Amino acid sequence: MMQASHGTTARAADRLRSAIAGGGAYGIWSSIPDMSVAELVGGLPYDYIIVDLQHGVTTFTELPILAQAMRAAGTAPLVRVPWKDPAQIMRALDSGASGVVVPMISSAAEAADAVSACRFPPVGVRSWGPMWGYVRSDGALPPAEQDAGVACIVMVETAEAIDDLDAILATEGLDGIYIGPNDLALACGYGRATYRDDPDVAALIQKIVDACRAAGVPAGLHCSDPQMGSDWIARGASMVTVAQDTGLLADGALEALRQARGSDDARAPGTSKPY
Repeated sequence: MMQASHGTTARAADRLRSAIAGGGAYGIWSSIPDMSVAELVGGLPYDYIIVDLQHGVTTFTELPILAQAMRAAGTAPLVRVPWKDPAQIMRALDSGASGVVVPMISSAAEAADAVSACRFPPVGVRSWGPMWGYVRSDGALPPAEQDAGVACIVMVETAEAIDDLDAILATEGLDGIYIGPNDLALACGYGRATYRDDPDVAALIQKIVDACRAAGVPAGLHCSDPQMGSDWIARGASMVTVAQDTGLLADGALEALRQARGSDDARAPGTSKPY
């Protein structure tokens, strides 16, 4: 029975890499700390899942359970850790993540620290703590094998990161850049403007995507809707998150209400989309 889960983490990372190489990876964002939701999204044919520990209510307390439910459904999630703290990166990996998305990276030094936290010595500084060693056949694989299976993706979403972008992209062992368009616009003085309503924001995102392509580093982007994802794949992005569990729940419930009422105005007050 243990063999059924062997290599789940590595397979999830390989699936993401293969999708990127094949023309683009499409992902789903998970913010609901419920094992039934986790198993549901884990069984969907997305190329990756990101569990969000930075915003929302999910914490490291729920993460091992959510990761196990997703693994049971066939995938291991990426985890956006709460902060660029090596201890949090290591804990996410120990809990069963296939990789991490590290927020607010503003320099090459911070990117290098994130990569180092994902790999064991002598390559990095990750501490050996196989919490699943007695449970799964892949719970305590050799260090080099685990290093190869982990994806380290850092978020570019600050003005300082734009200034140091070339050096960040040159970080050895970096698996990708993930653009946070909302924080990026805020940090660069554009407020809540989006690429759709401000050409300067569009140019800023495009600059990052183009720099990633030139450096051979996958460029990821958090998207407000599927159309944004399709648009940015066409513009050169490598991975796009096109749905969020909370948004899908709200949209599905409102669509059912709209159909039942026969009305186009089923959205309740205060439920405008946040992106």
